[in-house]
Amino acid sequence: MFEIRVICDPADIDRVSRALAAAFDTGPARQYPTHDGERTRLYITADHLPEPEPWPTPEEAYTLAPSIVSEIGWTARAAADTPFHDGLNREFWLRKAALLDRIALSDEADSATRDAADLATRAAQRLMELDDTAVISDPRHYVRQQYAAWAKNQ
Repeated sequence: MFEIRVICDPADIDRVSRALAAAFDTGPARQYPTHDGERTRLYITADHLPEPEPWPTPEEAYTLAPSIVSEIGWTARAAADTPFHDGLNREFWLRKAALLDRIALSDEADSATRDAADLATRAAQRLMELDDTAVISDPRHYVRQQYAAWAKNQ
């Protein structure tokens, strides 16, 4: 365990706290004004994040997944049935991101160069935004992890 001290503009306190929480296991930030009163001193107790579990392979993640055609139908129906003002829920974004990931994996296996990988990454990032997840080097790995956990409980 260690302590981090940051001196920053008061407008940056939330952004700095979020960035540190994404990189470390942090406690609450203690705030004190600097001697000139123009900035803020943050003291944050932190520790290293636990080692992440290994990401599931695509085969492990999608073992229980319905066919791609079936998932296309489900996502189309879910999008059509949801009123615009209600928004689409996490299950929709998880299944859509997983579907696009599976299509992109198929393209990659065929050495095809299409937009599927980019679309899969963007859908994965949308899921991460909904989950309020810190930045992950490959959002598609996050989708596989979340899909595998979701499918196991269905």
